[in-house]
Amino acid sequence: MDQTLTQKKCQPCEGIGKALSTNEAQELLAQTPQWKISPDNKMIVREFQMKNFLAAVKLINQVAEIAEKENHHPDVHLTGYRKLRIELSTHALQGLSENDFILAAKINELPAELKK
Repeated sequence: MDQTLTQKKCQPCEGIGKALSTNEAQELLAQTPQWKISPDNKMIVREFQMKNFLAAVKLINQVAEIAEKENHHPDVHLTGYRKLRIELSTHALQGLSENDFILAAKINELPAELKK
């Protein structure tokens, strides 16, 4: 039986092959609720409307810890003091890899204080 994405570990990006096809990315997207694939199929994105600024910063710090452990780092954007956007892409491939979905699945497990 395949491991779930949260049980997997990100692989070094250099030398992992080629970017995922649209179909492959769609299959992995089904395992990462609330993430969306960009129109060019080069990144996945999730937006959070956080409870407040401190909740947003707390989530960013938790994401940073996971990203360091996995050695796969997202682009993080905080605007309007509580609107958080996380973008994942495998820059070495100029597209998506399983690493992006592994990290997305792990981010989905984090407790987030969202705006009610």
